Amino acid sequence: MEQTEVVRLQAYLRETFGSQRIRLGKPKMDGSVEVSLGEEFIAIIYRDVDEDDGEVSYAFQMAILEMDLPPAP
Repeated sequence: MEQTEVVRLQAYLRETFGSQRIRLGKPKMDGSVEVSLGEEFIAIIYRDVDEDDGEVSYAFQMAILEMDLPPAP
């Protein structure tokens, strides 16, 4: 993943979620980048290229621990 992609992804996420606190780290060798909200790590984005047509997509993966959820009503 190139730095220009990271900048574009960060702008997209900030606009989509309405928060300037969203920050993306430096791209890693495996084509991923970490996503933070303020100082807290919240997700990772993976870059994927379709081998047949060369189309690029990004997968946003966020793990939510059950213990972090509010109590059930």
